[in-house]
Parts: sequence; structure tokens; C-alpha cells
Amino acid sequence: MPAVLRIPLIAALSLVSLAALGAFGGYLGGAPLGRAALRVTLGGAMAMAVTALIGRILGVSLG
Repeated sequence: MPAVLRIPLIAALSLVSLAALGAFGGYLGGAPLGRAALRVTLGGAMAMAVTALIGRILGVSLG
């Protein structure tokens, strides 16, 4: 796979996995599945964005 697509694909698959796990957690806890999935997905997306920002500020490069 081209290096240019690797990080976005990993991020997308991670967010899909977080959504599935959030929905599963909502199911187990009796909460609405959509809200639970959205909450976990948004939290994960924010964490990835902060991590990427810190990496960019510190000059850390992957790939």
C-alpha cells in the first residue's frame, strides 16, 4: 500500500472499530446504540487529532 494512504486508512479503520465497540458497549449497558457509538468515535477522533498535533509540533514524523 502506498505510504500516502497508510495513515488515513489506519485512522479510518480505527474510527470504524471505535464506533462498533461504542455501539456494543451501549448495547451491553442498555444505552442508545447510536449515541454510544458517536460518543466513543468522537472521543477517539479527538484523541487522534491531539496526538497528531503534538507530533507535528514536536517534529515527529512517521512513515
